[in-house]
Amino acid sequence: MKHYFTASLLALVIAGGPIVPASARPMTETDLATMKRLASPTASPDGKLVAYQLQETDLAANKRRSDLWLYRVDGKEGGPWKIASKPDFNEHSPAFAPGGKSIYYLSNASGSDQLWRYDLGDQTSAQVSDFKAEVAGFKLSPNGKRVAVWGDIARDCEDFGCDSDGDRSKSGPGTGRAYDQLFVRHWDSWETPGNYSRLFSFEIGADGKLAGGLNMDGDGAETLIGDTPSKPSGGGEEIAWSADSAKLYFALRKADAEEPRSTNLDIYASEHAFGDPKNLTPENKATDTLPAASPDGKWMAWAAMARPGYEADRQTLMLMNKATGKVVALTDRWDRSVESIAWAADSKSLLVTAQDTLERPLFRVDLKGKVTRLTDRGTISEVVPLSNGGVIYAINSLAAPADLVWMDAKGKTTRLTNVNAELYKGLDPVRYEKFSFAGANGDRVHGQIVKPQGATGKLPVLLLVHGGPQSSFGNSWSFRWNPAVMASQGYAVVTIDFHGSSGYGQAFTDSINQDWGGKPLADLKLGMVELGKIDPQLDTANACALGGSYGGYMMNWIAGNWPEGFKCLVNHAGIFDLRAMAFETEELWFDEWDHGGPWWSRKDAEKWNPVNHVTKWKTPMLVIHGEKDFRIPYSQGLATFTALQRQGIESKLLVFPDENHWILKAKNSIQWHRTVFDWVAKHLKGGK
Repeated sequence: MKHYFTASLLALVIAGGPIVPASARPMTETDLATMKRLASPTASPDGKLVAYQLQETDLAANKRRSDLWLYRVDGKEGGPWKIASKPDFNEHSPAFAPGGKSIYYLSNASGSDQLWRYDLGDQTSAQVSDFKAEVAGFKLSPNGKRVAVWGDIARDCEDFGCDSDGDRSKSGPGTGRAYDQLFVRHWDSWETPGNYSRLFSFEIGADGKLAGGLNMDGDGAETLIGDTPSKPSGGGEEIAWSADSAKLYFALRKADAEEPRSTNLDIYASEHAFGDPKNLTPENKATDTLPAASPDGKWMAWAAMARPGYEADRQTLMLMNKATGKVVALTDRWDRSVESIAWAADSKSLLVTAQDTLERPLFRVDLKGKVTRLTDRGTISEVVPLSNGGVIYAINSLAAPADLVWMDAKGKTTRLTNVNAELYKGLDPVRYEKFSFAGANGDRVHGQIVKPQGATGKLPVLLLVHGGPQSSFGNSWSFRWNPAVMASQGYAVVTIDFHGSSGYGQAFTDSINQDWGGKPLADLKLGMVELGKIDPQLDTANACALGGSYGGYMMNWIAGNWPEGFKCLVNHAGIFDLRAMAFETEELWFDEWDHGGPWWSRKDAEKWNPVNHVTKWKTPMLVIHGEKDFRIPYSQGLATFTALQRQGIESKLLVFPDENHWILKAKNSIQWHRTVFDWVAKHLKGGK
């Protein structure tokens, strides 16, 4: 079974003309690394203006910078226009003031990230904060009289930043760091015990400056010690103001000895002058996050998981009646996981996103739990409800990165931006196909084929295996694992959402538990067989497999359990030895949930361990790792390369000293892609 989509997917899911006319040349790795990146849209109170940040890349300097842009939603005055820009500095994270006459934003023009305000009338900027600590993020109160700011600050610091970072690990007199509990390191940095991401509230004075700072994590015996937003990837979605501007809601997981095994984020409410924060979700020992207060002040919403220790459990939309305290699980009968929450302006419904069979649509959920899908294809994010009932959101797809769309109150969509239009005028389009087949246990498994549009003859195949593993290689854009740029090199790129993937119901996601090398491998094998029937243009006998994180684990597993399947493998940040991984990784809940507890209590700990099958390896493998990767430490990559070299198997190792689990820097991305392209071409096209 398959469905075809050609040219630009983004043009298919929003109103307006196509982005990608048939034209000149294939997309390159340099194109990918230097594309403009749109983020953080914000709308004026009347819904007539939208501001956003746009990041551009200076490849020669190997750095990126961001500017702010402003656009009229109706498009009557042309635009967009760059605003508040200072050369050689970054402006980002815009937010309209409630009166609509100014825009607050972050800038490093003073030497560190601080809060600034741009006056739309006289078109001038003024610095609002001058803290010792950098501002990581902020949220304006609905009445415009206060602002919440957060950043990394010593726990014993009463202000937003002190001379000391509070790091208790540096006991001296030497350079050693001493720890007495986990975390010791997290994601890509060593922990600084005594320093946390902390939330403060400030008044906005008549002169526009900030005054009267209050920390929101309390004082005395009830002090909260932890990070808000959570680390490593939490942001403003974990913080919300009440409608009357009297309370701040935030998500926090306590930083104690249990933190590396705990997914217990709770929602707290902190009032400006009334003591310590109150835990609103103490009964739930699993995740509570994404707090969202209704504009009419009557409701409080958030997303909650049910199972402690499981980071990929279904997130159910919860709703609290603030007058009665009654809480209902609004989407308990909807087998999808809510990923973002925004209230409609009239407080009668919520706008949420959730993965659904290769797509990430926008949905409307009314206060009785009725779910209505509002978009079709593509990945929706950064949803901004408008006062007139419309909504602005960002959309991306396999064919293009994010742009903005306006959906009016009647559901009509209008494209607002086309930030990479000039680049796409010179690029050949790709063709995208959905397909499905009967996978392990006869379950329906879905996948995608991306190939150059108009390609003739047999195409060699690149099978991409996603990480997570509880995620999806769906219809979305990636600046790291990008099927379009890979297909542009003359390949058919295939993704398969094996058992364990998200967007197909929680049971399908759960099915990978303690079965890492079982049903997922069966799905990949069955999928490769079916591909030859689905699309005869695909030369499945001439294929390489590529994967990162769990996908890298799968490359090692394939090497020992399907050694005849591929002509080459590409393993990025993959797990080589599950035993070592159990003791070396930082967020223990992930490893222990997926494999049945700590290493010593697992029922059959060695069953899915790649190291036990190295003597069956024979497939050439490219191994890539970042030295700052603490999720899957780079020693796992070194062990993989050692096993290959020691057995005389053709192999290559690429190590990035300045990258973490992901490759983020522009020139590093180009090097990553060129190394990968050279490797697969050598084995599939006879390259050198």
